[in-house]
Amino acid sequence: MARGAIGLGLIVGSIALVPVAGPATLLAAPLTLIAFRGCPTCWMVGLAQTISRGRLERQCEDGVCTLAKAHR
Repeated sequence: MARGAIGLGLIVGSIALVPVAGPATLLAAPLTLIAFRGCPTCWMVGLAQTISRGRLERQCEDGVCTLAKAHR
């Protein structure tokens, strides 16, 4: 979670500070990949799974998969 917070802070901060400090702040954006330590897409999928915490489940029928509310 700490790496995610640092990475998210870096990307948001680098974009938000462009009007104040100029385009040089965009140089901090690639540091996000170091904080995430891997594929940003994989990290975001993991974050979405953590947030949902079993509230969603995948249902596949006839080769078509959808997300639906989990039955408890």
